[in-house]
Amino acid sequence: MPIDAKIVMELRQQTGAAMMDAKKALEEANGDMEKAMEVLRKNGALKAAKKSSRTTGEGLIHAYVHTNGKVGAIVQVLCETDFVAINEQFKDFVHNIAMQIVATNPLYVNPEDVPAEVLAKEKEFASEEFAGSGKPQEMINKIVEGKLGKYYSEVCLTKQAFIKDEDITIEDYVKNTIAKIGENIQIKKFVRLSFE
Repeated sequence: MPIDAKIVMELRQQTGAAMMDAKKALEEANGDMEKAMEVLRKNGALKAAKKSSRTTGEGLIHAYVHTNGKVGAIVQVLCETDFVAINEQFKDFVHNIAMQIVATNPLYVNPEDVPAEVLAKEKEFASEEFAGSGKPQEMINKIVEGKLGKYYSEVCLTKQAFIKDEDITIEDYVKNTIAKIGENIQIKKFVRLSFE
């Protein structure tokens, strides 16, 4: 089925996908815009997964200060090449990450960064809550895992809901940006300062 160029352009505007990727997705979805978006999302996730092991030796350090002048963040985000580091899409991404840090005050970048003793304490708190409840240990373990997931979503940047689109996490936002830019991206570290 021939795909109308206007539909391809519309899909590109909505997703930021490349022309050929948008056309292929529409062909695979028989012209259905919703299905084509799903195809692009799946393909983007696959591309991001392939690129995530590539070396990141370039990037940006960006500072964002909130308009009240009382809170700010400095973030270091890595990419593969200096060409991408000066790309406007990448700069916007880094700026949005700095804004996220200011707005949500995470303590760590990833769950792997949470110190073992802090994690052990969180598990202990969650387990103690159900001690003597009569619930099977297997059920308590699942509840503890759920509570840890919630803890991560509060204190780990990559597990937080993105402030500009709460349907996705920062981890999803990173993957989507990797798929659009075509290079591996890593949030390396950040510092948040405030008078709060």
